[in-house]
Order: sequence, then structure tokens, then C-alpha cells
Amino acid sequence: MAQPVPDLGPDLEPPSAEDLHALPDIDEDQGARAVGEAPEDRSVLDSLFAELATASSDEDATWIARKIQTAWLQSGSDTVDVLMRRAGEAMKAEKTALALDLLDRILVLQPDFAEAWNRRATVYYMQEEFGKSLADIERTLALETRHWGAMSGLAIIQRRLGQETQAQETFKRVLQIYPGLENARKALDELEAKNEGEPI
Repeated sequence: MAQPVPDLGPDLEPPSAEDLHALPDIDEDQGARAVGEAPEDRSVLDSLFAELATASSDEDATWIARKIQTAWLQSGSDTVDVLMRRAGEAMKAEKTALALDLLDRILVLQPDFAEAWNRRATVYYMQEEFGKSLADIERTLALETRHWGAMSGLAIIQRRLGQETQAQETFKRVLQIYPGLENARKALDELEAKNEGEPI
């Protein structure tokens, strides 16, 4: 199923999780059944990223991206997995205080869990705490340099803050990793058109 394309512009709409497009478009309970066992071997993940960069269709790219997202959700801890599931539910319900509490607990238990940092960055973004969101995006990318969700979040915040040149470069980096990511392509096209003085 095609994912919705959020409005990525620095407008007056309040920030939401949909802007960052951070939540996988799969049910976390059914993720492994939907795409197969999540790859734990780093070389398998590397192969998936190589496939993602050269996918021949949007459908293939979406399938590969879901496999990667499923891998990112694997914490190796049943306790952390339960907390992550609850945090995801809280985020979707826009219960940001509860989500933040759960994610704080996860990061105490597993400080090297990149997806938890990414989720907390999303919560801070929803609260318009852009500085804290950027700090957590930095931690996410330190742990997984190819995390296109975190990188897209960085570009969206840069754009909201009026840093359009930086946002443009960040979106280009996103598309090097995931060329078929429609919301990043749309945002980049809008930024390039604006810089060229063309109507959007």
C-alpha cells in the first residue's frame, strides 16, 4: 500500500509524527510475519541497503524498506520490544508525554538502540522541541548512518527553521540511500524550484 505524502513545508501546521514519517507502515506485532524474519547480520542489512538504492520499482523499494525498518525495530529484548510497541501506540494517539516516558525508559535499558533515539526525536518534534529532536537525530545517525527517517527529520527541521540550503542537501543524502522515497523527492523538488525562482 502506498504511503501518504505529508506536507513537508515550513507552514503554520503544528508538527506531527506524519511529518517525519518515522513510524514504519507496518504493524509492529505482525512485522516479522509480513516481511519475513528481520535480518540481524550486518552484511544482510548492507545487502538490503544496496538493493534499496537500485530498486527497479516503487513496490520493490517499499518491500525492501519495510524489511530494513523491521530490522531496526529488533531490540533483542522482549521487555524493550513491549515498551517500544507501547511507545508507538502512544505516538500514534499523540500522547506525547506517555511516549516520552516510555522511550526514556527504553534508552536507559538499551542506550545503543538507534530506533528508540529516532522515536524520541519524533516525539520532541511533535512537541516543537526542535533542539532536543536534533540532538536525538544526531544520536540516531551516529548509531545508524543510513537511517533515512532520522535524516528526513533533520531536513524537515532545517526547513522549518528556514535553513533551506542545508535542508536541500540533507534531502539529497536521503535520496542517495532511498531514491524512491516520495516525500523526500517532493520536498527536494519544491526547494529546488523555490531556489530557482520558479512557482511551486
